[in-house]
Amino acid sequence: MSQDTTAPGASGGPVAEDVTVARAEPVAVVQPGLLARLGAEVFGTFVLVLAIIGVALYLRFTNAGIVLPVAFAGGVALAGAVAAVGHVSGGHFNPAVTLGAAIGGRTAWRDVLPYWLAQLVGGALAALVLLATTPQGQAQLDWLAQNQLIAEATRGAVFSSTANGFAEHSPISGLTAGNLEFSFASALLLEVIGTAVFVGIILGVTDKRASTRGVAPFAIGLSYTALLLVAAPVTNGSFNPARSLAAAILAQPWALEQFWQLFLWGPLLGAAIAGLFYRAFAFAPVHDDLLGEDQVVVGDDDGADVVEVTEVVEEAEEVETPATERPAPTDDEDGPRNPRV
Repeated sequence: MSQDTTAPGASGGPVAEDVTVARAEPVAVVQPGLLARLGAEVFGTFVLVLAIIGVALYLRFTNAGIVLPVAFAGGVALAGAVAAVGHVSGGHFNPAVTLGAAIGGRTAWRDVLPYWLAQLVGGALAALVLLATTPQGQAQLDWLAQNQLIAEATRGAVFSSTANGFAEHSPISGLTAGNLEFSFASALLLEVIGTAVFVGIILGVTDKRASTRGVAPFAIGLSYTALLLVAAPVTNGSFNPARSLAAAILAQPWALEQFWQLFLWGPLLGAAIAGLFYRAFAFAPVHDDLLGEDQVVVGDDDGADVVEVTEVVEEAEEVETPATERPAPTDDEDGPRNPRV
């Protein structure tokens, strides 16, 4: 403890001393239970899928452009969900992110399958909510088909318009002269690379050494928006098997077939690549206390011990000491004074 002493004024009034007290105390870090983390994953995936598919679904009834609104809705929803429950479960909401985090050493392997199940349940619940609220009248379906917003006047066709697809089911296929199609290889490459970039960004901005951890939800959400804008014309932008399955289970049969062909394992492959790169080039060593910020020296001069703590708390308080309680100054006012430690 250091004490800063100021000589009393001529009036003999009280003198304020600034006393800085530093104490080191261990802080127990309690990780949320598995049930709480699974609940957070259900909630986050539900919010994400509800925003993406919901915007894509309902904007078709307004005959408005949907690519930018869908991408923006997905990014904002993801940022909000990560900010809300990311501290509980890690804010994955995506089987690909969970796999990449596990390969990168950031998530326990025992949590992978439960997380996947929670994410698929969250996506399916969002799809069921949208199914229950979608207009069921044949007149509305006929209007959508007449305006070429859906392929045919059925509810399955409505959800097919939100599903991920390639080749003749690529969103851009029927919008260009000559029915331009993106092949399986093109769609696979885009999904793999896009997911690898997305998962790599997540692993980077959430690394404990990163200075961007405070803005991680916004960095993740905006990155997701940008990637969706790239992939939307080609595959409707997946990067997330839970999102793809949620739309495919209510769409026409081709959507579920293409889910198994590409949109299940394509994003998982991209996430695995990102996890391997993170593990190889950016993984934090087990003991990386290079600056000694996780250590504090306690004890006296004769036998000081170095112990590890999880947090060092510094408190500053002002103590006002009356001048009458202070020791009288020495005769040699200009001489050095020994600080108290």
